[in-house]
Amino acid sequence: MTYQFEFSWLAEYLPILLKGIVITLELTVVGAVLGIALGTACAWTRSLGPKWLRPGVAAYVELIRNTPFLIQLFFIFFGLPSVGLQLSELQAANLAMVINLGAYSCEIIRAGIQSTPRGQFEAGASLAMSRFETFWHVVLISALQRIWPALSSQVVIVMLGSAVVSQIAAEDLTFAANFIQSRNFRAFETYIVSTLIYLMLAIVLRQALRSVGWVLFPKRSVR
Repeated sequence: MTYQFEFSWLAEYLPILLKGIVITLELTVVGAVLGIALGTACAWTRSLGPKWLRPGVAAYVELIRNTPFLIQLFFIFFGLPSVGLQLSELQAANLAMVINLGAYSCEIIRAGIQSTPRGQFEAGASLAMSRFETFWHVVLISALQRIWPALSSQVVIVMLGSAVVSQIAAEDLTFAANFIQSRNFRAFETYIVSTLIYLMLAIVLRQALRSVGWVLFPKRSVR
């Protein structure tokens, strides 16, 4: 028997798909901005910050990088209420994505810092800058230039990984796809559409991050 493709349901469920896309993008933007900020702070701590803080940051990075994102999400959503911290589905998803990207971006940014020529640190010291001022005004932009492609790829990976937040009923794109196929019984077509949407989002996000790189680092092309 030949399988008959059927996409007439798409118009009826388009609002649900659009809502899922918007929530996926919101999670990605919040996760990217706060996650990179957290990663930058952790990278500074591990490279130049107080020595007494470094073991704690290193433990956080290793814990997150060596455990599944889904388990981290479950711990935040189902575990934290046990100690009195109740979060909504989207709050838990946002927090999990920030924490996850923070750990991965920490190591990416730290690699950029460690590849910074020693002369830049010495130049900051000669201007009577503190270690943090040297990092913020001299080292950070140079480091970000070198690691921007890797950091952009990590943001795209986090966006694609956000699909698992549907497991706690956060109404992202995957949640929308699961809901639709449970109503129209056209799982094959539904997941074809959702796959193509994720592909489109990944391509658009990568290009957007490349454009951000051109704006932030005009003197150096970002591939």
